Amino acid sequence: MFSIKPLVAAFCLSALAPLAIAGGTHGGHSDEAAPNIGKPGVAAQATRTVTMALYDNYYEVDTLEVKAGETVRFQLKNEGVLLHEFNIGTAAMHKNHQSEMLKMMEHGMMTPTGMVEMDHSGMEGMEGMKHDDPNSILLAPGESKEITWTFSGDAELEFACNMPGHYQAGMVGEVSSH
Repeated sequence: MFSIKPLVAAFCLSALAPLAIAGGTHGGHSDEAAPNIGKPGVAAQATRTVTMALYDNYYEVDTLEVKAGETVRFQLKNEGVLLHEFNIGTAAMHKNHQSEMLKMMEHGMMTPTGMVEMDHSGMEGMEGMKHDDPNSILLAPGESKEITWTFSGDAELEFACNMPGHYQAGMVGEVSSH
C-alpha cells in the first residue's frame, strides 16, 4: 500500500533545509531585544479556558482575542496523525524556532510522529537542545495537554506549529490583543 506520510515528511524537510541555521535558543527566545510576549500563567488564575484541537495541518481555532494581562488556559488535543506543536510567539520567533525544529528532525531527535529519547551531548551544535520552553508544547498523535499563558498585550503574536512544513501549510493562528 502506498503511504503519503513519508513523502510529505521528505518534502517538508527538503523544502525547509535552506532555513536551517546554527545556534540560537530553542523556541525562538533570545535575551537580545526579545519582545514581551507574556509569561507562563497559573491555571487556577485563568480568566477563561480555550479548548483547541490540532489537526494535520491546522488548528480548530485560527484566531484568538485576548486582553493585556489576561491569563488563558489552553486545553489542547492532537487529533492528527503527526506530531504537532502549540507555540505562542511572534512571527520572527516562529521563523527562528522552525529552523531549530528542522535541526532536531535532521539529527534524529524527533520524527514526524514523535520525539526520540537520545543522548545528543556529543552532537556539534545540539548540546542542550531540547523542547521545553514555557510558551511551547508538543503533542503526539492522540495526546492531550494543557498550557496556561498570561498575555502581555505588548507584541503581535501568533500561535503556531513549527514542525517542519506545518507553519507553511497553514498551521498558524493570530492572537489579537485589546
